[in-house]
Amino acid sequence: MAVYFQKREVVVPGQLLAEGRYRPSYGTYDENGKIYSTLVGLAELRGNTVKVVALEGAYIPKEGDLVIGIITTVAGNNWKVDIGGPYGASLHANNALRRPYSDDISEYMDIGDVISAEVIAFDRQTGPFLSMKGRGLRVLDKGMLFDVSPAKIPRIIGRRGSMINMITDHLRIQTVVGQNGRIWIKAPDTASLRLAIKAFKTIEAQAHTSNLTERINTMLAAEVAEIRSTAPTIKTGKDTENEAVEEEESVDTEQSDLTGDETNEAVDDIEEQELEMDENPDEETENAASDDIEDELEDKFDNEEVNEK
Repeated sequence: MAVYFQKREVVVPGQLLAEGRYRPSYGTYDENGKIYSTLVGLAELRGNTVKVVALEGAYIPKEGDLVIGIITTVAGNNWKVDIGGPYGASLHANNALRRPYSDDISEYMDIGDVISAEVIAFDRQTGPFLSMKGRGLRVLDKGMLFDVSPAKIPRIIGRRGSMINMITDHLRIQTVVGQNGRIWIKAPDTASLRLAIKAFKTIEAQAHTSNLTERINTMLAAEVAEIRSTAPTIKTGKDTENEAVEEEESVDTEQSDLTGDETNEAVDDIEEQELEMDENPDEETENAASDDIEDELEDKFDNEEVNEK
């Protein structure tokens, strides 16, 4: 047993990859116990299985593939779907709708609609057949399509979805990645959309390099932080309402303070006036009292004169 390549080494068609008790897989073939490459791509060894991931090439459908297609024709109970590559696909209404359904199936999906579907059968004579009855298979609304080389899709998805999950977590976007090289992206804002496209282009260009996941993670973390730090602060209705309440309370407090000052000044004036009245009795009152005393003395004097006579 022998392996004649390094991990993720770029190999060419006809290159000897291994011999002995190894099994050929995608992108390879066996001849007399020796495994050769059929593609220009990256050679990988998983257990005792040898495979080559193509660097370029058209999409060749396989059963079980998730694909993103565009409806091109509605004919009877069938939709014709463009999934890229050399083969046009067919989607029968029975594999997309629940019975009973309308005779006019364009009511459900029409020309130009973008869908996610699964390849359930593939024949080179008739082309692939699709189904939309699996989990998450649906019409894809309002997002945008981005095309990459179908050969780079495994690297974009990553082992057990590590790469694509990291991208969606950083950018908070929705994505569907088709094995046919199409990616549907729905982003909350333009900045996130542009950054997602940048990440996918970087992966496509550097798919053959090592530590790519870590480098993409570092790039996204830095650029997302920059986007959020420069984003303008938008006041919500609740914030505006709170500011109005605080301003009103401030005005009420000022008015309350002014009223209190005015009241205190008025009380002080009254007390001063009362104090002045206590210390300096009114002159008219004093005069009136003097007049009364004089009247009494005059009356007494007159009475005494009368008695003497």
